[in-house]
Amino acid sequence: MGWGGPGFVLAIIAISTIGWVINTWIRAKHGYALEDEWSGKTHPGDPDGNRKVALLANENERLAGQVSRLEERIAVLERIATDPAERTAREIEALRNR
Repeated sequence: MGWGGPGFVLAIIAISTIGWVINTWIRAKHGYALEDEWSGKTHPGDPDGNRKVALLANENERLAGQVSRLEERIAVLERIATDPAERTAREIEALRNR
């Protein structure tokens, strides 16, 4: 089979078509909006999908805040674990005397 023959051209067309079909199948299977070559998306996004994205964004914000609070607590615990015992005892007593 030569590089310029019709078999090579047909092989490229077949590979491209099979790739497009597989890509579309995967997108449809996972709920993504399908795309058209000329006009963009073939159907608008799923309304439930938009709601899910909003809920995930809210949960992401909540979890990011929780992670930052936990990082602060870990920093305090690391400071307590690495500080000399005398200074830690003085700080605890100072807090008790408040």
